[in-house]
Amino acid sequence: MITKQSVIGIVGLGVLGGSYAQALHSAGYENIIGFDIDSEALQYALENKWIKEGTEDPERAIECDLLIFCLYPGVFAKWIRENRSHLKDDVLISDVTGVKRAVLNQINKDLPKSAEFIACHPMAGRESKGIRFADAGRFQNANFIIVPTENNTPKAIETMRQLAQDMGFRRITCLSADEHDRMISFLSQLTHVIAVSLMNANDNTNLAEYTGDSFRDLTRIARINEDMWPELFVLNKDFLIQDIDDFIRELETFREMIQKEDTEGMKQKMILSTERRQMFDGKEKK
Repeated sequence: MITKQSVIGIVGLGVLGGSYAQALHSAGYENIIGFDIDSEALQYALENKWIKEGTEDPERAIECDLLIFCLYPGVFAKWIRENRSHLKDDVLISDVTGVKRAVLNQINKDLPKSAEFIACHPMAGRESKGIRFADAGRFQNANFIIVPTENNTPKAIETMRQLAQDMGFRRITCLSADEHDRMISFLSQLTHVIAVSLMNANDNTNLAEYTGDSFRDLTRIARINEDMWPELFVLNKDFLIQDIDDFIRELETFREMIQKEDTEGMKQKMILSTERRQMFDGKEKK
């Protein structure tokens, strides 16, 4: 079981990795090693006392009881392939990646049998990049998803549940990899596709001079990490393409109602959307 004295390695000190380091340090975890090829990120974490040590050397992973990978899926898989010999026996490995089926298949294939990978997804992303935007406050009352498989032990699941609680997450749930990827396709990936498409549908550079809150709210996530999201979209393309098709059909239905001046039909759509939003808001407050 991981304790406050266990050695925890965080691989990738970007905005999420930095937030993990800050949150775990604040929760009393004393032995955090930060791994990153960016010396400035390591220095920033050290100056803020979020980590006890910082290193670019993957061989130091042999010291870690728990390794949390805050990397893009492809980079995560590459790190494991190239550095599996540096892993401590019985090390527990976790992640923050936004898709699970492909990641689980790849990582479990390449991990030594003595290691255990417990997939997780903190639902607390932001549009900014880099450790200087790290903020453990983003975890307060946020959702945390654990994605166990038949390979996981109850102890590993409980360990990640405890870490999530210590970092401030409110609702901690377990989903299968299929359930996770289907859910994330609709709630996160589709919404990012819509936001990007909306921004690209009009090239008027003066929009900011007369926009209102509705456009601002809808396009907040259009300021997007162009290195990460295409990889996530492709790894989850079966679910995402289906959700895009369903959304297109809904848009076409609304277009037809406008064309036919079917105000009653539009009212019914709006009543339904209002009801669903009210249900969503009610569950969010619980």
